Amino acid sequence: MELIILGATFFGFLILGVPVAFAIGLSAICTILYEGLPVAVIFQQMMSGMNIFSFLAIPFFVFSGELMLHGGVADKIVQLAKNLVGHIRGGLGMSNVVACTLFGGVSGSPVADVSAMGAVMIPMMKKEGFDTDYAVNVTTHASLVGALMPTSHNMIIYALAAGGKVSIGALIAAGLLPALVLMVCMLVAAYAVAVKRGYPAGKFPGWAEVFRSLAAALPGLLIVGIILAGILSGVFTATESAAIAVTYTMLLTFFIYRTMTWGNFLRAAAKAVKTTGVVLLLIGVSTMFQYLMGLYEVADLAGEMMSKISSQPWMIFLLINVILFVLGTFMDMAATILICTPIFLPIAMKAGMDPVQFGMLMLINCALGLNTPPVGTTQFVGCAIGGISVGAVMRTILPFYAALIAALMVVTYVPAFSLWLPRLLMGYKG
Repeated sequence: MELIILGATFFGFLILGVPVAFAIGLSAICTILYEGLPVAVIFQQMMSGMNIFSFLAIPFFVFSGELMLHGGVADKIVQLAKNLVGHIRGGLGMSNVVACTLFGGVSGSPVADVSAMGAVMIPMMKKEGFDTDYAVNVTTHASLVGALMPTSHNMIIYALAAGGKVSIGALIAAGLLPALVLMVCMLVAAYAVAVKRGYPAGKFPGWAEVFRSLAAALPGLLIVGIILAGILSGVFTATESAAIAVTYTMLLTFFIYRTMTWGNFLRAAAKAVKTTGVVLLLIGVSTMFQYLMGLYEVADLAGEMMSKISSQPWMIFLLINVILFVLGTFMDMAATILICTPIFLPIAMKAGMDPVQFGMLMLINCALGLNTPPVGTTQFVGCAIGGISVGAVMRTILPFYAALIAALMVVTYVPAFSLWLPRLLMGYKG
């Protein structure tokens, strides 16, 4: 009965339009009161969930991404991408995918990525004669690569939601190949739609211009290399790397590029504070929720239900993907990770999936939810920039969905895409 109350109140609050963090907390309080347990238990769980040293990486990575967003780094990355692939059919669409991938590497946030790249690329593509729905779909889907990059704070959230079963360093290394796979799938989708619609190709500016734009963009892109080199060499931890990312980004935008203004710095700081507050609140209330799910053995019950459907690992992985996709359509990425990881990670591990590989599966699924109504944060941002309705964009979204699902299937059923680099670079034994 307690489990029914927990689930019914949670989904009931969501249906009523209550924000996810409050829906989680209120459903936990309702269940605790029904159980007759001391209310202090939920607050103890909430504080213990937030009071973890590793969580310091989250505000630093968020702040670094906001500084990149407001510090003029995007323009240089766009120019580099345009020079590299702009001469291919549908050149600006291809440039958009590459630019979103590169900027996602330095921002680590799909929302920041679509905000920065969308503001530059969507108006540019519309001006060059590309359809608005195409410009928005390319931008919003390519921006999802940011969730898999080394600067992604969602990796930190997953590592901690996994309860110490996975190394943050291994996750950071594991995300690189899936991010490359996702970028290639998006390039194929963008090219296929460009050919079908007869979009033109641009002109190749010459290798001299390519190298000139690379030199301009390279200082911003170096942040990925600094984080990877530092963590893999053992010079600093993942938490320390986040602080180094902020320091480097401030030096870059204030003294190297000289594009950061005091007003933009304050806007970046305010947005980072707001995002960090939301994420930490989600972490706190999700810890209460996880405590109750552990008390009522939700993971065991879910595993038993799935085993009744099929005992085949490939079918279990497919079911997990479908459930995560459905939940991701109306829950925020951080909330989905925090709630679903304790439930589905044990099931996936029992079926033979490594926790690092499951992390990649989780992140791609949650990223897919960011581009799916009714929540669809990146899609709403892209549509707002393009001045087009969500319905109009959804009518032509299938090629890009197909590309994203293809990348998800590769990561789900080919472990090497997630595990090869951690094993090669870090000696990971999983």
